[in-house]
Amino acid sequence: MSTPSERSLRRWLSWTGPVVGVLFGVVYLVVGLVGGDRGFAVGGFAIMLAVSALMVVAARYSETAKGLVDRRDERINGIDKDASLVAGMTVMLATLGMFCLEIARGRDGSPYYQLGALGGVAYLAALLWLRFRR
Repeated sequence: MSTPSERSLRRWLSWTGPVVGVLFGVVYLVVGLVGGDRGFAVGGFAIMLAVSALMVVAARYSETAKGLVDRRDERINGIDKDASLVAGMTVMLATLGMFCLEIARGRDGSPYYQLGALGGVAYLAALLWLRFRR
């Protein structure tokens, strides 16, 4: 059984996802306005605000959404881990494919080689870190 302070902390942590979503909405608003693209600024902010609100509402009605918010369900955490793996591999394969396409067109492969290198370095760092942590 959890203590009142653990329940309070868990409740506050459950707001992390929506708060980060709203913060990125504010970032989109600011960079869009600085860059002179009001449509992106307002649209990006509105989308992030809507997604954050949807997370809060969905957590009340959906076991999956609630599990992703409060992180107490091992099954949902496993599904999330697998989904993250698929998403990451998809982005890496797309990045490598676009890099090859750019090279075939006679270009230098930018910005795809930077993204691929970043992904490769992040993978190696995580591999080493996890190897010595587990």
